[in-house]
Amino acid sequence: MTDALLQHPLWPDAAPSRRDMPVPAATPAATPLRNWIAVACAQHARRGCATPGAGYMQVCHGKVAPLQRIRPGDRVAYYAPTVTMGGKDRLQAFVSIGIVLPGAPYAFDMGGGFVPSRRDVAYVPAREAAIAPLLDEFEFVDDRQRWGSKFRFGLFSVNDHDMRLIARAMQAEPQSLHF
Repeated sequence: MTDALLQHPLWPDAAPSRRDMPVPAATPAATPLRNWIAVACAQHARRGCATPGAGYMQVCHGKVAPLQRIRPGDRVAYYAPTVTMGGKDRLQAFVSIGIVLPGAPYAFDMGGGFVPSRRDVAYVPAREAAIAPLLDEFEFVDDRQRWGSKFRFGLFSVNDHDMRLIARAMQAEPQSLHF
């Protein structure tokens, strides 16, 4: 599959994925930035931000549809319930945070017949942060007893308040996330 085949018709000026494109700055006339929490094991989330200047995200076992809801300039934080996929090695922490780069989702051959969809992300310097101290402050948590229910979707949006809490806990520079 090529970038042209994955190009969303609402983005006629979007170029195929490029690693050297600058992070878009928010403008008053622009569509408001959205904030996303993506869910993956830490091992997979860390792989997406391991190479400086070549960050990416994959969600929901490589499905393209969830990635098409995300727009360039949106913020994304990865939450890892475990260290390894399907593991019992509980982590429950945010492991990376960044800005979605211009370009449409694209297919990437990881070998062995697995060709997931990805989006490019400019990850910012940050420290991993446990979720437990933030649970009482999050506005997306409706029921403290069932706080993990939203994470089962693999990708969901949160408001600016919640993304700022995550960024602060991860010690990420607010300016690098266009706050």
